[in-house]
Amino acid sequence: MSAPDASGPVTDASSAPPARSQPATRATAPLRSREDDAVATRPLAEAFLSDPMVPRAELQEWRERFGLVAGLTVRGGNGGFSLGLVTEEPVGRVMGRWRAFLHSVRPAFPAVQMARQAHTATVVWHDGVAPGWHVMDDVDGHAAAQPGLLLGVTIADCVPVYLAAPGGGPFALLHAGWRGIAAGILERGVGLLASRAGVAAADLAVHLGVAICGACYEVGPEVVLAIEGRRTRRPALLDLRDALAARAVRLGIRDVSRSPHCTACSRDRFFSHRGSSGRDGRMVAYLGRPLA
Repeated sequence: MSAPDASGPVTDASSAPPARSQPATRATAPLRSREDDAVATRPLAEAFLSDPMVPRAELQEWRERFGLVAGLTVRGGNGGFSLGLVTEEPVGRVMGRWRAFLHSVRPAFPAVQMARQAHTATVVWHDGVAPGWHVMDDVDGHAAAQPGLLLGVTIADCVPVYLAAPGGGPFALLHAGWRGIAAGILERGVGLLASRAGVAAADLAVHLGVAICGACYEVGPEVVLAIEGRRTRRPALLDLRDALAARAVRLGIRDVSRSPHCTACSRDRFFSHRGSSGRDGRMVAYLGRPLA
């Protein structure tokens, strides 16, 4: 099997330009994001599994409510279980981890669909995907209803957004950094999923997964303008999950949960691009309905 590059260009929230440095004589405390605490979301933590081969965490509630496997790989021990393919690590070592991951999800998921991410608002509907590991170009969101198809996005600070329709309907997984949020990837994903499921946006459930928290993510004025539409001359702390939750509520979605985990605060458990100054690995968030 060839080694497709599922990581693509930098695909993390930390690719946002950091706040411009301020002269020491004029240092000021960063502003909080206007959307901090604006939307009450239900906390829902991923549970860490005791899998010695593939370190990961999953949402047991989504398996029980929707029949979906929703989770992500995590750092693990022995140097870390990075699945990033743009790396200085030996190719054989990284591909060994990919083989372990693909083996761990079979036979429930004979097909895995990913993409080289580009911080776009492009969301693709998948149907009739053949068994194997598939990687597209320039896509940041995936939606499907096909049992046995596992959707995946690579993350190391950006928000994996899990979407589910009721009644065993279709599902979607989005990679949402600040550029994707500003471009409307959540709105695009919700619109596509609601249309395919034949339901209103209000009937969907959204989970905002493991990502960098607002206390660890300081950005410059251009990012604040792109996300919140306001101008500031000072740095701001931006919580991507707060921004997504606010947008979900504006779309009419009432069932919004969020992970309490932060990639940068818990680097012993997760990879963080911002927390490592760009040196860390990549995790894979995944979502799918297993074969019976």
